[in-house]
Amino acid sequence: MDPQVDIPPTLDWVAMAISLLGGLAFFMYGMQKMTDGLKVIAGDRMRTILSTLTTNRFTGVLTGALVTAVIQSSSITAVLIVGFVSAGVMSLTQSVGVIMGANIGTTVTAQIIAFKVTKYALVLVIIGFAGLFVMPQPRIKQLGSVILGLGLIFYGMDLMSVAAHPLRTYPPFINMMQDMTHPIWGILIGMIFTAIVQSSSATTGIVIVLSGQGLITLEAGIALIFGANIGTCITSYLSALGKPREAMQAAGVHVIFNILGVLLWIALIPSLAEWVRSFSPIAQDLVGTARLAAEAPRQIANAHTVFNIANTLIFIGLAGSFARVVKWVFPDLPTPPVSGHAPQYLDDVYLETPGMALDRVRMEMGHLGKLTQSLLRQAPGMALQGNEQQMTDLIKQRAETAALYLSVMDYMERLTLKDLSREQSSQMRDLVSISNYLDSIADTIENNILALGDSRLQQNLQIEMEGAMAIQPCTDHVVNALGDALHALVESDVSLAEDVINRKDRMKELASAAIETVGLELSSGTTGRLAVLAIETELVELLKHLFYFSRRIARGAVSCHRHDESSSEPNEVTADEE
Repeated sequence: MDPQVDIPPTLDWVAMAISLLGGLAFFMYGMQKMTDGLKVIAGDRMRTILSTLTTNRFTGVLTGALVTAVIQSSSITAVLIVGFVSAGVMSLTQSVGVIMGANIGTTVTAQIIAFKVTKYALVLVIIGFAGLFVMPQPRIKQLGSVILGLGLIFYGMDLMSVAAHPLRTYPPFINMMQDMTHPIWGILIGMIFTAIVQSSSATTGIVIVLSGQGLITLEAGIALIFGANIGTCITSYLSALGKPREAMQAAGVHVIFNILGVLLWIALIPSLAEWVRSFSPIAQDLVGTARLAAEAPRQIANAHTVFNIANTLIFIGLAGSFARVVKWVFPDLPTPPVSGHAPQYLDDVYLETPGMALDRVRMEMGHLGKLTQSLLRQAPGMALQGNEQQMTDLIKQRAETAALYLSVMDYMERLTLKDLSREQSSQMRDLVSISNYLDSIADTIENNILALGDSRLQQNLQIEMEGAMAIQPCTDHVVNALGDALHALVESDVSLAEDVINRKDRMKELASAAIETVGLELSSGTTGRLAVLAIETELVELLKHLFYFSRRIARGAVSCHRHDESSSEPNEVTADEE
């Protein structure tokens, strides 16, 4: 007997491991590049779709599937969902449908991978590289990033396929795969691997690569895909730790939905496999491993799609129950008291989606603006009639606005490190300007208006109620203008912003009337009246100056809404303003 017959062929395990891991690295990096590019190209559009087409659970499913299919990342869809739920735009029940739809959207990845397109990998890499590094247009650069990422995905798959090819004739591996008849083993392997690499798409890609070598049967592939569905929940849950409560609840919906779906189908894997074979392409001219390699990739991709669509149809009617269970497991926490200088809307979870992060910055601008508006409402009265303690308390409030301003600027600084579209960069510039204007208002209050109050106290001057009442309409006009400009910014109300811009003549009328009224008191014969008049007229001039800051904020609100690059300098002060 030939002694070589029972000796399995030797394999270069080191070379195989390097090729497999290298291919996986290319695959995952390609997914990241493609996702980043799509996120910039379609991010704002997808955000708009999510916010407008989720009125009920059924449109939510379609929207979640569409958004995830386009941006190729269910995790980004989840971030958008968290933002809308926490902002009150979407209820948790509505978010259930979107999360279910996101699972359907992820099946597009498996369908793309199942096509025999690896031979075009380097062509796509060349085209993507040219678009990303040669072409000057930002839009083409982002499209180049998408194409380059797609090419790297296919190239990584090709590397993994070549590395796995020797396993087709390696008996120990074949025996191991044949022994893995119980689906629990496949589910555990898929779950653990997905939790480690933190990408269900990577698991799907490897499963389809191995099936393309005839190493995995359809039943084993389905079990591995089921495991990937659970493994991605682990990733979702870990990413929600330390995030807003809404993030934990959204992750909870994802976990419950995916685990229940897998439990429902474990015993039905053979039936699912037979049904998928009935409508998937077959290779009648092939036999054995060759036929398995030709048929299994498309069959596994189809099973993945059928599984997720069927689960959505089964559970969509239970969206309200899902939400109630999640709220029972992760109940809403009582709102803790928030110090004035602590950001209320900024969270790092939104930085991966610049469009959503910019929305949160605008909301935080509203918070900063309210603190600034409070300063503005009190400061003129303090300057004219307040005591030293009252003005000291107001300076402490000013310190809170300064701390919040620094937090907002730090958040925007970190946001600039992300890939921003030209429109997002333009909006960022406007928001930086608006933030600076708010800080300038607070600076003017602290360094100029309250300085008038200090001067009054040092000179021991008494300002009559008539003078304070004459200036009050100016204060009210500026306070209202600032409040309306901020409301226009947060709510994207262009008509209100334009109304603030057009209040210039009214401000001039009120200022002239105030100066005329306080000037009439020069004839009162009161000691120090000239010094009092100097303080009153200076205060009116400062209020005019603050009004024009409010006007610039309104201009910035218009520019933010329009994302108009042609208005590159929307906030410049024209000569008639000062």
